[in-house]
Amino acid sequence: MLKKISKIPFVDTPEQAAKLDEIIAKHAGDASQLMHVMQVAQEIYGYLPFEVQKKIADGIGVTLEKVYGVATFYAQFALSPKGKYAISVCLGTACYVKGSQDVLNEISAQLGIEAEECTADGKFSLSACRCIGACGLAPVMTVNDDVYGKITAKDVPSILAKYAE
Repeated sequence: MLKKISKIPFVDTPEQAAKLDEIIAKHAGDASQLMHVMQVAQEIYGYLPFEVQKKIADGIGVTLEKVYGVATFYAQFALSPKGKYAISVCLGTACYVKGSQDVLNEISAQLGIEAEECTADGKFSLSACRCIGACGLAPVMTVNDDVYGKITAKDVPSILAKYAE
């Protein structure tokens, strides 16, 4: 069974619902348009919440599992909302052996969220990735476009404080 992974309640404005209904109606019953409909839905909502996936599946005429499978296979799709500050911690080999899991655990503890979740206020989201491409700086994390290298769990509070406003 598919589960909801966001702690933020799904909010669907009438404008968003109308846009989604329009794109689904345009491609109703045409499973070949699944990815296109999903891309438009993500543009509308910023991610693909469970409720939107269900609506797409019903409208296009595919199973919810098919929509979820596409959403989780392609990196372009997000299943949870992104925060104002999107934090990504590299768990690639170089970073992992130098302690990136400890960094991820500390961020999770500080923010009260797990990887692939967003704080209830929408300020921070946390994700784990496989490689940022800065192995010489391992372990590495990013906050939006800011890169932090050679960090430890002890560095996390001061890094987060820069974005706490």
